[in-house]
Amino acid sequence: MGPLTAMPYTPSLDVASLDRSVDPCTDFYQFSCGGWKARNPIPSDQAAWSVYAKLTEDNRRFLWGILEDDAKASSRTPVQQKVGDYFAACMNTAAIDAAGLAPIAPDLERVAAFKTRPELAALLARLHHETPGTFFFGSGTDQDAADASRIIVALDAAGLGLPDRDYYVKADAKSVEIRAQYVAFVARLLQLADEPVAQAEADARTVLALETRLAAASLTRVQRRDPHATYHMKTLAELGALVPTVDWPRYLEAQGSAPVSRLNVSQPTFFKEVQALLSTAPLEELRAYLRFHVLAGSAVHLAQPFAQASFDFYQHTLRGVPAMPPRWKTCTRAVDRSLGEALGQEFVRRTFGPDTKARTQQMTEQIERAMQREIDALDWMSPASKAEALRKLHAIRNKIGYPDAWRDYSALQVDANDYYSDVRRAVMFEDARQWHKLGKPVDLNEWGMTPPTVNAYFNPQMNDINFPAGVLQPPLYDAKIDDAPNYGNTGGTIGHELTHAFDDEGRQFDWKGNLKDWWTKPDAKGFEDRINCVRDQYAGYVIVDDIHINSKLTSGEDVADLGGTLLAYLAWKEQTAKMQLGEVEGFTPDQRFFVGMAQWACENERPENLRVSAVTNPHSPGFARINGVVSNLPQFAEAFACKPGQPMVHAPVCKVW
Repeated sequence: MGPLTAMPYTPSLDVASLDRSVDPCTDFYQFSCGGWKARNPIPSDQAAWSVYAKLTEDNRRFLWGILEDDAKASSRTPVQQKVGDYFAACMNTAAIDAAGLAPIAPDLERVAAFKTRPELAALLARLHHETPGTFFFGSGTDQDAADASRIIVALDAAGLGLPDRDYYVKADAKSVEIRAQYVAFVARLLQLADEPVAQAEADARTVLALETRLAAASLTRVQRRDPHATYHMKTLAELGALVPTVDWPRYLEAQGSAPVSRLNVSQPTFFKEVQALLSTAPLEELRAYLRFHVLAGSAVHLAQPFAQASFDFYQHTLRGVPAMPPRWKTCTRAVDRSLGEALGQEFVRRTFGPDTKARTQQMTEQIERAMQREIDALDWMSPASKAEALRKLHAIRNKIGYPDAWRDYSALQVDANDYYSDVRRAVMFEDARQWHKLGKPVDLNEWGMTPPTVNAYFNPQMNDINFPAGVLQPPLYDAKIDDAPNYGNTGGTIGHELTHAFDDEGRQFDWKGNLKDWWTKPDAKGFEDRINCVRDQYAGYVIVDDIHINSKLTSGEDVADLGGTLLAYLAWKEQTAKMQLGEVEGFTPDQRFFVGMAQWACENERPENLRVSAVTNPHSPGFARINGVVSNLPQFAEAFACKPGQPMVHAPVCKVW
């Protein structure tokens, strides 16, 4: 099957995906998705397969058609030239393979050449600015948590090759096995770069040892959910005392930073360990670490043996994916990653009309009104906190479809015959764009996702909710069918993102996006008591094997699922209050709402990927995101005549909003 010239169409309420052998009051997820799961095995190049993943694939195939045209067209706009040439360079695997290791040879030579710790610090500054990969720590710009109108310099923990710090510190048999497989992968990459076998194996053990020290000094994902835990403003002098091995003024100058007097050091304990490593570890060990991370950061952009080695570990070993994706998928992703808003212009022009934008905006406003009514009616929140909650709600900005102004890529050079140089220039272009924000007003119109993305998000510091055009396509949003499944599906997503403004993280930011405690202590306790009900419920769900949901990690998303579905239901009731609604396809309107709500989450997932998700993913598995929600909604129980004691009637009922 080749690229698509038109987006495929699938009805939003997929009756064929039901499993009617299951009682909806026993397992609503299986009732709604059992047929879909049976008919949709995981493709060989995927770690999981879901309604979202399938739409992502449809969008990507559509983008492939756009890129094929833009790569070959004789007459092109500047935007079409850049995305077309980037795609063409990526697709030219013969040239990429012929180049071998040459594209990163200068980086490897610099790693081999440093002889002193000051030279190492200068090298780190250059690698951070120019080279794909992660090297000891991260740096960049971010909104100031205490003053969201300001952009500041931020330093963060980084430098690991495994997906999370827990992979290094857990002692269970599976973690030990994965660490051994990781060492073998590190050695394989080093050998591909012409290291002798014995040296590569020794260096691989060194890399694991150094990274383990960094991991042990890092905060857990649960700890990082507390924004106060990652906000530690320091002067340059204080940072210099914490990590004296690095000449920080020179480092920041090398990144393109304007002069600064203060910056956020997100994890001071981690940076103490960075200092210990940079100042005491043998230079040969540090050199081995950097050599590997240069290779690992660029492997997917290099000749086939390097890309294959990266795939074999990160996708096959860790996530269970049997086969590499076809090259067109890799290259379409690459263009979206590096030139996302340029490619997004091409996507939006063909797929996203003003009617969809207007109807989604209307749905969003209805859900916001429902949220206001819910806040007004809360019996556990004081008038003072309610006033601030409503102030924040009314200040939320809705971004739908695509940015008001497109990003300017005119300064980015793209060469159809030199893929790695294109990648490197794109890295430097984005790095320079971020550092250029220092001292400028925060751009409230900026997006954190590209328009074709099948996802949505809430940004607590921008205080905005964002719905790219990619997620507002059938079967997730379908203007051709009745409102019930649309409100259950897309409305639930809108409500979900809106609720994030008041989850365990988002609630700590005020209406301006500043990290500020605007809750009374009794109100804060009342909120925590209610999300603890959700945490207790979800902690009982098993993800895979004997691994339960880490509900302290997922509670923000779990509470957003619950609150978002309720808000969407209330908004739908407002929308249809004056309509005479009857059964469609054998379902009452309320039943269609809930089936529509459930069918976005239909998925199949490989056990290996489930294990990674259990550690790294703040979202619960699909079955829990559906059953956990509907079992707490009396409206669902009434719609399907579920009785107390049945699995889809949770006791006690967890209710936050």
